[in-house]
Amino acid sequence: MYFFDSRVRYSETDEEGKLGIPGIVDYFQDVSTFQSEDLGLGVEYLKGLGLVWVMSAWQIVIHSYPRLGERIRVGTFPYEFKGFMGLRNFFLDGEDGQRMAEANSVWTLMNLEKGIPARPTAEMIGRYVLEERLPMDYASRKIAVADRGEAKEPFTVGMQHLDSNHHVNNGQYIHMAMEYLPEDFAVGQMRAEYKKSALLHDTVHPFVGVGEGTVTVSLCDGQDSPYAVVEFARAKKKQN
Repeated sequence: MYFFDSRVRYSETDEEGKLGIPGIVDYFQDVSTFQSEDLGLGVEYLKGLGLVWVMSAWQIVIHSYPRLGERIRVGTFPYEFKGFMGLRNFFLDGEDGQRMAEANSVWTLMNLEKGIPARPTAEMIGRYVLEERLPMDYASRKIAVADRGEAKEPFTVGMQHLDSNHHVNNGQYIHMAMEYLPEDFAVGQMRAEYKKSALLHDTVHPFVGVGEGTVTVSLCDGQDSPYAVVEFARAKKKQN
């Protein structure tokens, strides 16, 4: 298990003074990146092999949202390699040890030159210590969309949306999707399924479907083929 301790900064909080889902996603991405860097399996290692880990799916369950100044512990560990995929858990705990959020994620290792999946190297398998997965309620990584719902105004991918691989960062799709949530919608779970990468100057066509306690946002290209689908489930009770 790998973790680091932090404190919720003002720059990370939303209008309610809380660390919202985008901030939680950023912490989760950071902790997994830190682990890989410390193991010698980070960005430069992957670049040297022409490989990259691409996010395929997120499932994040929120029990409570950390507030400004709150001390938190953010942790992660991989629990399975399956062919060219890596499965990884995350958690966020309060200073009192109470679990505030937990997540499951599915990553795909890609060969950049060939544009095809690749199997993990012997170094990856040897250095990442697999642990027993968290006892959470695991949802399917596939998000069923029977009706995409209402089309919204398209927008263009800008430089601020990109990561070091020159693709839209997986967390940015969540930022985009949250724009279409009702003001009083308290999120208890977020799922995201990533279909393909959007690039600089691509046009994103959003479709918003509202279900029983859910809002599903399909972020599509000009042919209505999704870059990503993000589903928000309303919390059973108002989050702290």
